[in-house]
Amino acid sequence: MALNEVMDAAQADCLKVIGDTQSTAYQAILNSDALTFLETLVAHFDGRRTQLLQDREAKQAAFDAGELPDFRKDTKSIRDDKSWKVSPPPAPLLDRRVEITGPVDRKMVINALNSGAKVFMCCFEDASSPTWQNMVEGQINLRDANLGTISYYDDTKDKQYVLNSDPALLIARPRGLHLPEKSIQYQGQPIGGCLMDFALYFFHNYQSRADKGLGVYYYIPKLESMEEAKWWDDVFAFTERYFGVPIGTIRATVLIETLPAVFQMEEMLYAMKDHIVAMNCGRWDYIFSYIKTLKNHKDRILPDRHGIGMDQEFLNAYSQLLVKTCHARGALAMGGMSAFIPAKDSEEMERVTAKVIEDKKRESNNGHDGTWVAHPALVDLAMSVFDEQLQGKTNQLNYVSPSEDITAETLLKPCEGTRDEAGVRKNIRIALYYIEAWIQGHGCVPIYGLMEDAATAEISRANIWQWIHHGVTLDDGQVFTSSLFHTWLYQELKTIKQEVGDARYAAGRFDETADLFYELSTAKQFANFLTLPSYSLL
Repeated sequence: MALNEVMDAAQADCLKVIGDTQSTAYQAILNSDALTFLETLVAHFDGRRTQLLQDREAKQAAFDAGELPDFRKDTKSIRDDKSWKVSPPPAPLLDRRVEITGPVDRKMVINALNSGAKVFMCCFEDASSPTWQNMVEGQINLRDANLGTISYYDDTKDKQYVLNSDPALLIARPRGLHLPEKSIQYQGQPIGGCLMDFALYFFHNYQSRADKGLGVYYYIPKLESMEEAKWWDDVFAFTERYFGVPIGTIRATVLIETLPAVFQMEEMLYAMKDHIVAMNCGRWDYIFSYIKTLKNHKDRILPDRHGIGMDQEFLNAYSQLLVKTCHARGALAMGGMSAFIPAKDSEEMERVTAKVIEDKKRESNNGHDGTWVAHPALVDLAMSVFDEQLQGKTNQLNYVSPSEDITAETLLKPCEGTRDEAGVRKNIRIALYYIEAWIQGHGCVPIYGLMEDAATAEISRANIWQWIHHGVTLDDGQVFTSSLFHTWLYQELKTIKQEVGDARYAAGRFDETADLFYELSTAKQFANFLTLPSYSLL
């Protein structure tokens, strides 16, 4: 082999940054030591990540063929052994009564940290569009937040944003296992975005956090199995050895937001018992996963998503089982997101307030240790509900659920609800608004009084795909077909044009978004995540 061929082959085996690194700030985040660590992680773990994704496909094929999710027989001994518990949560993670979530945008990071919430979950995943700029600048923003030096000047408002004296505890959420990072390649292939997010956040922040007596805390999204949980635990343990820090420096909260995962919660806790501290009800993604997992099961078609609340039996059972499982093993059990945002109209705000209180009372009564909100204005409201329930305590880890054993039948039970034209049209508009914003770099978008992230568009798209696939009859007797959907889709596109105005519409990418949404919603094969085919449009 010629010398130049040897050099090319050697370079192909190395990590290669394709994205822009011209600025000094980007170079600081992507310095040689950080990239060496990232490359080491990729070399050790990215192959297994790919295999885990292939295992998901095989399992989904079984569900598509008629199998139903259930508790695993091969891990029954783990569930039957009542003696083991997870490593006790460290003191900074014991009070999580209210958590706020949001994207990695600099101003929003400051506002969330100053919100009065106990925890800010800063999201590289569903709340952030994975543009190269967002992903790298997000690391800059979180590094500065951990150093306490983050600030932002908004020249449109002539306002300076800085941290207050008591910011929320920062937890980072990397991307899911399925999302690639095309701007960093290894052996000529995009690496897993989750490894980029995890590695750069740990590298740049473990020391500054240790100086404050804190570990490095993560939220882990969209897991589907014990094996995927073990993959993350191995990444954590490897990282702790690499940097020579104590076991348990890294602590994780796992989002239970897929239907397969709810049947393996004990196994996940066991697989991550040195590092896991909590599980969370990622309810909106969970509804999407219910539809996706059972999409071929005609007897389990869900109604319009706007009528599916946590009061539905299958969702309330999911909440109760998570609490029961976590508390039995010494882990915290976090509630789900209230996506409401404040309304200017006083009557509408009264309705929002009542909805939030109802939701948070249900969670606190079920035994959850804390909950999520999407807007700073709702932090105090959610806090008051949990304070009333906790009576001076910071959590209810000692709460023992009085509910009987929750069966697979209950967890899989579909619900009744409307299937009407108005709901479909609203789903179409919300999905178009969100996807158009996402491909323009915005992952967290206020739409019709709710703070929406990628789960919103996913539920809408899955709902529509399943109804078309099975020829669902709507409440007015119409059969929902791809042709009918096409008509309503492009009619709603005109509605959006009227709502946003000609200038905003012309500057946007709504036509492109509508074409993509139609393709995804009518395709013969259901795309696992709309963010994957949309990624090339960024």
